[in-house]
Amino acid sequence: MARTQDALYAGIDLELSWSERELPERERTKHVHRLHPYLGKFIPQLVEILLARYVPARGRVLDPFAGSGTTLVQSLESGHPAVGIDVAAFNCLLVGVKTAHYNEFVLEKEIREVLSRLDTAGCQIPGHGYVDQWFAPQAAAELLAFRSLLDEYEHSAVLRVVLARAARSARLTTHFDLDFPKAPQTGPYWCFKHKRECRPVERAEHFIRRYGLDTLARIKAFARVRDRKAEASILHGDARELRLDGRFDAVVTSPPYPGLIDYHEQHRYAYELLGLDDRRELEVGAAAAGTSKAALAAYSQGMVDVLANVRTALRPDAPVAIVVHDRRDLYPEILDRAGLRLEHRLRRHVNRRTGRRAGEFYEDVLIGRT
Repeated sequence: MARTQDALYAGIDLELSWSERELPERERTKHVHRLHPYLGKFIPQLVEILLARYVPARGRVLDPFAGSGTTLVQSLESGHPAVGIDVAAFNCLLVGVKTAHYNEFVLEKEIREVLSRLDTAGCQIPGHGYVDQWFAPQAAAELLAFRSLLDEYEHSAVLRVVLARAARSARLTTHFDLDFPKAPQTGPYWCFKHKRECRPVERAEHFIRRYGLDTLARIKAFARVRDRKAEASILHGDARELRLDGRFDAVVTSPPYPGLIDYHEQHRYAYELLGLDDRRELEVGAAAAGTSKAALAAYSQGMVDVLANVRTALRPDAPVAIVVHDRRDLYPEILDRAGLRLEHRLRRHVNRRTGRRAGEFYEDVLIGRT
């Protein structure tokens, strides 16, 4: 017998839980939150509520696992200066593009100009390796031709994100397995997403054009709602060791779950095309490490080291809000070892509409204090 709605929602924080009807995808991916797909991010509305509940007006916010930048973007929208840390170079590129200030006239001029040059840009011959393996010849040539133009523009970082997003869509993979395809799909296949036979993508130019204009529109939309005075910065480094300047009034973060996602590998195409620094060996809780007893012990130690380092930069009694699926109950001990006290353990129901996942899923929202 299925659980009733009353039973399902008993003991959870309803203000932190939404149904698909209450919070449709277009709201969860508003403005710059959808500049590029990112597996494992938390929704901006959750961050918005945590900021309102726990952070004083204009309080300075820190996220030691910045990821796709949800905390930083929402901090700017809510009027908080913010700093993020991430060990993944692509994450830092993406967050920097999302949170930067722009002269919208110049940005639009550059994006439209570079798109107008796609028809005449010289198509480079792909070499051996990842690009040759994962892209059809025409798609590879179009991506490499676009890449050859980027350094000519002031907003090359924005264009690099457009290139990465187009590359993700143009890979030789099935439509339903864009997150972690295991091998190139070179022939027709039955598509679970479209319920019909599909073929792999052969071109990339249409993705570059579509995502270029979509990126412009989303940056403009965020400019209309972000606070004019608040600033954000992203630091590329290991949060276990990075020295932090100044004091922070709060931490709002969603750390990696142990053994679930390889954050470098999910954006492998970006690292290959953009020549980014790959530091995957420094990831905390990477999927490649697994969930053995030793792996969980290493994960816990990594989290202790991050939080202990962060604690030294927090003001007295500052809140530390951590959104995590703590099904192994690791975090009470992690917080204690890091010198933090657990004040509240909230529970939220997670909408799992997307993908082919099934079953109910819950997250913990842990509120610690220095």
